[in-house]
Amino acid sequence: MKKIKKDQPSTQKFIPIEEILKNGMIKTKDKYVKILKITPINYNLKSELEKQAILNSYKIFLKTCNFDIQILIQSSKENLEKNINNIKKNIQKKEKKYLEEKAQNYIEYINKINASKKSSSKNFYIIISKKIPKEQEYCESFEMIKNDLKEKYFKIKECLSRCGNSVFEVNTKEETLKIINYFLNTRQEIKKEEKKYKKE
Repeated sequence: MKKIKKDQPSTQKFIPIEEILKNGMIKTKDKYVKILKITPINYNLKSELEKQAILNSYKIFLKTCNFDIQILIQSSKENLEKNINNIKKNIQKKEKKYLEEKAQNYIEYINKINASKKSSSKNFYIIISKKIPKEQEYCESFEMIKNDLKEKYFKIKECLSRCGNSVFEVNTKEETLKIINYFLNTRQEIKKEEKKYKKE
């Protein structure tokens, strides 16, 4: 087991999160943060007229939401284990060796694609926040901050709904933790997979 050096900075120093509340909101040193989950439409399947309408609605969204937002995309590898097992079972029923070799090459190919996230599913998130004023006399109550974030959420939901997208609040501590853990660990997983396939 690798020992952590005493002078090595801890992970917490790089993550400005002070607390994750029960309602899914994140408290940092200077702001409250809320995560919104977006279920997007398939833009490529739309007609040219529909695409133009979607782009016009998106322009309205950018003009209407005159506050800071951050868009995050979460890519997750598909679980291809079931598909691979089915291929192996079918090959076992065949006696021809060249089919076995082709199947093995195909399995290696889809594993490689999956590792590079080309066969990944994607989740989309919008991050909104409200700064906590530094001056004590102007300090807003927590209810006012919650209401401000709620107002921003409804504004985003209304605008993106016109584009055909669905917008949901991430309103549980568990779901927020899951999203944060993914973004912290994903970079490490990608590097491991890349090293694995470079060796092969």
